[in-house]
Amino acid sequence: MSRPRNTLRIIGGNWRRRRVCFPNVPGLRPTSDRIRETVFNWLQPYLPGARCLDLFAGSGAMGLEALSRGAGSALFVERNPAAAASIRTALKQLGAVGGEVLQADALRLLEQPGGSYDIVFIDPPFGTDIISTCCELLEQHQWLKPGALIYLEQERGKPIPTTPDNWSLHRQAKAGQVAYYLMRRQEDRS
Repeated sequence: MSRPRNTLRIIGGNWRRRRVCFPNVPGLRPTSDRIRETVFNWLQPYLPGARCLDLFAGSGAMGLEALSRGAGSALFVERNPAAAASIRTALKQLGAVGGEVLQADALRLLEQPGGSYDIVFIDPPFGTDIISTCCELLEQHQWLKPGALIYLEQERGKPIPTTPDNWSLHRQAKAGQVAYYLMRRQEDRS
């Protein structure tokens, strides 16, 4: 049975198997079930109570999955008004606590002082080449807690994005046309 068009299924947690709709927006491609399953298996030990930031949220797949699996909060940042409204609707339908949607440009937001996140999802539209810029801004404007985990998703075949010196590659994988990475920010040493 094929997936209904413009819906995604939450893979695990409290809302497992629940479907949410998303609008037909150019460039919006939710992270596949297979990739989300892998990523959230990686993240599971770190999710309970985590503060998450879902940049370029699109369908909201990553932030919704995080909330379903026990994250304390998720800020969804999405520039497109229809996509942002759709995430708000999904949060309401699921009875989500701790989810907030900010209709904004992610890069402009990251240029401001940040707010200590445990987990960040960076999955911009393919072809934009802005992941490395996002990573630098997250570090420069103090958006990350020590030991934070940062998920990066891009087209397969591109070099791994450049990240700040105090980040290390924690996990990586490829599926279909997608390459994805989980980076870890080093703990601060005083």
